[in-house]
Amino acid sequence: MFRLQGVDHVALTVRDVGKSVRWYQEVLGLDRLHEDVWGSFPAVVGIGGTSLALFPVRSDDPAGPPGPDTICVRHVAFRTDRENFQFALRSLADRDVDVSFQDHEIAHSIYLADPDGHQLEITTYDL
Repeated sequence: MFRLQGVDHVALTVRDVGKSVRWYQEVLGLDRLHEDVWGSFPAVVGIGGTSLALFPVRSDDPAGPPGPDTICVRHVAFRTDRENFQFALRSLADRDVDVSFQDHEIAHSIYLADPDGHQLEITTYDL
């Protein structure tokens, strides 16, 4: 069997590509990638070997992310260490970003939404 190295990117549709790029850079600290080649189609932001490819939605009245009764990607999770998890909690609170905390027994996670309602998770296994 072939061996995969990991997730390269997740593609998301967004209402305003520029606004989303700024949000991911300012709120999550992701870097802008491949802009010199692709510009903003897609706009790619990421950290390490994991990226988000942000595509413009092709509707003037897009529907929001589907609910729990629909087969879809539920959220995108980013992993960090304990120190940065605590820093993320403080940083997001300082920005008035709504988060919810969950103790998964083997990990702690905070959940938040980007400007388009995509659910994101920041998790740590360093308990």
